[in-house]
Amino acid sequence: MKSPPSTRWQDPTGKAIACTEKIKVLNENLVELRQVAQDALEDGILMGCCERQLREALADVIGHLVNPYSATLADNNVIGKSPC
Repeated sequence: MKSPPSTRWQDPTGKAIACTEKIKVLNENLVELRQVAQDALEDGILMGCCERQLREALADVIGHLVNPYSATLADNNVIGKSPC
């Protein structure tokens, strides 16, 4: 399995995140998420599910994640208000 391309992490204004520990955690989270999604895709395919439907379901899960901080950080990375 090839590794995902490197991500330039940004704050809501578009400024690069410079803290190496934050970048490390963000990258580790992506690796873990990718592996869980890969496992779910493979399981579904082995059980006879439609690959397209599986991919749509995984994308739907990501698309419906909720930002629990949107009320307390009203101007922080809210979709539609952020360049990132």
